[in-house]
Amino acid sequence: MDLGIIISLIIGFASMIVSFMLEGGHLAGLLVGTAALIVFGGTIGAVGVSFPSKLLKKVPAIFGVAFKDKKSNYVELVAYFKNISTTTRKNGLLSLESELSNSSMDPFTKKGLQMVVDGMEPHTIRNILELKLEGLDERHREGAAIFEAAGGFAPTMGIIGTVMGLVHVLSNLDDPSSLGPKIAVAFIATLYGVGSANLVWLPIASKLKAINKIELNEKMMIIEAVILIQEGANPNTVVSKLESFLSEDEISKLDV
Repeated sequence: MDLGIIISLIIGFASMIVSFMLEGGHLAGLLVGTAALIVFGGTIGAVGVSFPSKLLKKVPAIFGVAFKDKKSNYVELVAYFKNISTTTRKNGLLSLESELSNSSMDPFTKKGLQMVVDGMEPHTIRNILELKLEGLDERHREGAAIFEAAGGFAPTMGIIGTVMGLVHVLSNLDDPSSLGPKIAVAFIATLYGVGSANLVWLPIASKLKAINKIELNEKMMIIEAVILIQEGANPNTVVSKLESFLSEDEISKLDV
């Protein structure tokens, strides 16, 4: 679980609520069931119409990904592939078969090394792995697009809720003294729409894109490492080329 995103959400919502209360507002004034129903129900409905059901079924899993603490240890990957390179130069590419029996190996890495053992050409291995990477990228983008769409629909649903509330207010003008509170309640829908879009839906979409970028960079490094191993590159050459995927801080931590 990524505590950072939890803390950020708490700070975001708490800042709005505390500010509202410091201005003299009451917490109960922010809790309007009809506004929540219009905004969140309408947003869910609009998203449901916009995407195929096959993709929507994955929303809980996608939502969970956003709350995971995704980290890639590039330094460990570089050291791992240097060791693989050293082994294959000493014992041949077929020595990878023992490595492939490791059930905990990353499936993408395993696929690449398996093709090396099978004797496939480097350009063929690269093409196959890059196609898999493109598919992975597309799936991740689809997941982020759902939350981006929700971030677009929510404010509109908030405006719709506000307009509906105002229509109700203007159709009952018998008691002018009650107009202020009723109008305030009507505008809660806009608050729900804009608030949920900018504190939940759009930030989650951005987090998913960031996670996707980390994973793509990791997979690109794996592709380069697999090709270098297939070509029988010197272990030090493997390290030097893979360093291009690392930050200056990560390079300083290399002990290979």
